[in-house]
Amino acid sequence: MIQRVAKNKLKELASKFRVVAVVGPRQSGKTTLCKATFPRKPYISLENPDVAEFATADPNGFLKQFKNGAILDEIQKLPHLFSYIQQIVDENNKPGFFILSGSNNFLMQESISQTLAGRVAYMHLLPCSLKELKSAKLLLSYENHIFNGTYPEPLYKKIDPTDWYPNYINTYIERDVRQLKNITDLALFTKFLRLCAGRTGQILNMQSLGNDCGIDAKTVHAWLFILQSSYIIYLLRPFYNNYNKRIIKAPKLYFYDTGVACSLLGLQNTEQLILHPSIGSLFENMLIIDLLKQRLNKGLQDNLYYWRDKTGNELDVLLDTASAVTAIEIKAGATMNADYQKGLLYFKRIADEKKALKTIVYYTGGATQNRSNGIEVKPWEKII
Repeated sequence: MIQRVAKNKLKELASKFRVVAVVGPRQSGKTTLCKATFPRKPYISLENPDVAEFATADPNGFLKQFKNGAILDEIQKLPHLFSYIQQIVDENNKPGFFILSGSNNFLMQESISQTLAGRVAYMHLLPCSLKELKSAKLLLSYENHIFNGTYPEPLYKKIDPTDWYPNYINTYIERDVRQLKNITDLALFTKFLRLCAGRTGQILNMQSLGNDCGIDAKTVHAWLFILQSSYIIYLLRPFYNNYNKRIIKAPKLYFYDTGVACSLLGLQNTEQLILHPSIGSLFENMLIIDLLKQRLNKGLQDNLYYWRDKTGNELDVLLDTASAVTAIEIKAGATMNADYQKGLLYFKRIADEKKALKTIVYYTGGATQNRSNGIEVKPWEKII
């Protein structure tokens, strides 16, 4: 089993909050993490018809059988339980009493926000990070990681990505999409999803996306919301502090897992990936999402941005904190060249001098360099 970094933070949250909700995409390892972190708590899946019937007919009796709490999986299927959970945790006031998880994050979070506000902490669990894969001795070449993706099941069971990901995508569309919105034309939604994959790493142009798919702006907004709330696509926000007034303010589109993107692009192996025009964007995608995982696994908020002005100056990632900014360029090239530094050098000239600035290039080469201009050059594996 792959050991998850988030386990420590999940324990910490359960020591402070009465309820902890573990959210993330389907098959990201939420159930396995909950069971491993709380082995003494009974695990209850509300997908079981007998359990669901009991919980529906007598919700109070169902919940009160768990004297020391429980792990309740697929909780979004029975939203009426949340009011009873609220009453129970208010009465006993014990930390970590109920651990909730589910595969439909939007429905679960909607119910939680209505009844458990102030009583619940969220743990966002994405598929495996590069650090976790390295610890499990599963760290391979960057091409393999892009193509294989980082979902635990196909990695530790050694399932071919060309078998696993199409079935994952079909299950997602058939189950989650139907639950979230009454989308009658699933073929059109699938086309929309594939068009998104073709725009990986690009600034989001909703009008162009709608025109190519044959849908209106309102539908584009609705479908992007579905993909975001179900952890399929990630929109990297633009950084627009007053470093330059002529900046781009639309987000950039990425996927939470590059294996999903590769499957949607129709890639069949790493050889096709290496020759594909999206290889640079997918490499960028992989490292950006790993930076996000590093934050979420520690229970921290997303602080990732990109920066670009209207004259073409840009940076792939900015990590912004109260005291410092880290500017990052990500390049799918094994030989360092001057072009890789241009955006960083320009940003150094206009950056806020009140904050410390760190500048890094991650690339596919093997050498670590500390340039005289202050730029650090690091192999992609060093992002861990």
